[in-house]
Amino acid sequence: MSILINESAYREIAVYQGEFQISADPGVVMTTLLGSCVATCLFDPVARIGGMNHFLLAETPSGRTPSERYGFYAMEVLINGLLKLGARKSRLEAKLFGGAKMEGGAWTIGAANAEFATSFLDREGIPCVASSLGGRQGRRLRFSPTTGVVRQRLMEVPPPLRPTEPAPVDDILFFED
Repeated sequence: MSILINESAYREIAVYQGEFQISADPGVVMTTLLGSCVATCLFDPVARIGGMNHFLLAETPSGRTPSERYGFYAMEVLINGLLKLGARKSRLEAKLFGGAKMEGGAWTIGAANAEFATSFLDREGIPCVASSLGGRQGRRLRFSPTTGVVRQRLMEVPPPLRPTEPAPVDDILFFED
């Protein structure tokens, strides 16, 4: 028996690096793909409004203009956008994802992003009800902003890099006199 799913019943919104999205539409599903970046999914269970951000770095580098690419600004615009649509900060629940050490990447980026997001929520009094941070795997997320449900798929861990072994040396005669 096969079950047909009406794919037009929902609309996917991709949240790319340095972006955020907010919705109160039950037909919306937000998606993103993470490595060392962090995504925060915030949800107000009473107003049934939610949003997701995707930031690259915890701190804004000196000389750069604050934007959604950086943790503090990304968190502030996400919270403020939810409040404008009728959410209350006292009811917000958070779920955090990402902060992985990707092959060849610096651990400090993912770890700093995860630490920033966790500390920010603590300072703001927003409970983190679930998280999947760190590790070596990328993550694909699907977030329903009106239910707060997040589905995560861990990506395959790449095999560790091995040094190449030198080719065996054979006695080869290329030219003969």
